[in-house]
Amino acid sequence: MRPFGRDLRIADFIRDEVAAIIQMQIRDPRVGMVSVNEVTVSRDLSYADLYVTSLDAQTDEDKEQLIGVLNKAGGFFRSELSKRHSMRTTPRLRFHYDETAERGPRMEALIDSAVRSDQHHAESAAGVSESDAPDGGEGGRG
Repeated sequence: MRPFGRDLRIADFIRDEVAAIIQMQIRDPRVGMVSVNEVTVSRDLSYADLYVTSLDAQTDEDKEQLIGVLNKAGGFFRSELSKRHSMRTTPRLRFHYDETAERGPRMEALIDSAVRSDQHHAESAAGVSESDAPDGGEGGRG
């Protein structure tokens, strides 16, 4: 498959257009500041999965409500997209909340903690091996 295949071009188009539609045309206060992070399109171009985040959605309930509102407005988004392109069909849109933006810092903190723990274990192992030396770790003169 080519690196910039049709499905990738369509995904980029959908990402840009849906972001513009949300910003300019959606007036629902439950939507707020939404960012469309990624779009994947099925091989037959019948479905498009959109991964979004929002600065306004703090709780899991807020995220579920946002995704519910966007999925209910899927027909509106699809009709707006169909006006903006010349493809034979427009993919059905499925919205998902993108957790990677929140998982990233958590994973980074876990990795930092593991690295610190490994360093601590390495330092204490080095200290134990010096005191186990026959001269008591004093440098060889007794």
